[in-house]
Amino acid sequence: MMRHVSQEAISELVRRLCLEANLRLPPDVKAALQRAWQTESFSTARWVLEQILRNAEIADRQGLPLCQDTGLVFCFVRLGRDVKLGGDLESAINEGVRAAYTSCALRASVLADPLRRDSNTGDNTPAITYVQITEGDTIEITVAVKGGGSENAGAVWMLTPATGPDEIIRMVAERVREQGGRWCPPGVIGVGVGGSMDRAALLAKVALLRPLDKPHGEPAWANLEQRLLESINATGVGPMGLGGTVTALGVHVEYQPCHMASMPVAVAFDCHAARHATGVL
Repeated sequence: MMRHVSQEAISELVRRLCLEANLRLPPDVKAALQRAWQTESFSTARWVLEQILRNAEIADRQGLPLCQDTGLVFCFVRLGRDVKLGGDLESAINEGVRAAYTSCALRASVLADPLRRDSNTGDNTPAITYVQITEGDTIEITVAVKGGGSENAGAVWMLTPATGPDEIIRMVAERVREQGGRWCPPGVIGVGVGGSMDRAALLAKVALLRPLDKPHGEPAWANLEQRLLESINATGVGPMGLGGTVTALGVHVEYQPCHMASMPVAVAFDCHAARHATGVL
């Protein structure tokens, strides 16, 4: 039997997730920042990490945004095939974003026209929505909030088929070095390998959502994640680009098959707040 889920229920879940993502540091990210503070040897970097953790405590206690850039909203939806929607999914999602951003003094950062840049949509819509059809009768929604600094740091490369792990590590580490503190490190870095030009970028972004204590399930890819993390932290960029031994809290890689003539690779950055939240209807 089909299970009916109303448009209003979806909107309310998205509204709640937008607030949770903007106001509270994810527990795994907070734990990683605390570990970074304990292990960081550079005094300036330790001070920066202390301020980041203090900021998160104040935001949580006072119900304030973790950052003034309350970002562009991404919604990753896992839609059960036994769910009957009581309305348009994207409209429901955008209504939830609208309700969150207009009721809680979250900054509206979306421009209506990317070339003219003369008008704001006023409510941070539209969200960027991706839908995956799954088994079951539930809807799982993950809201991720990406500020301009971390979003702008991302990159996509179409490499030769002969490209191996060493070259991927070199290119990602170089991208981190080039960006310096512009993406507000230390944060999470996602890498997408394979698929196509657009799919690799999506894989990289999805990789950001995996819990920091969960390495890739395949040993070879988990090994690549660890090598990437070591190489990135060896850049010395450090917290907020001021130097140090902790530039990334974690690196996650996702991959899928690709054309024999291609090697798409993408990297996505998430700042030290790594803002996301998940709920299920």
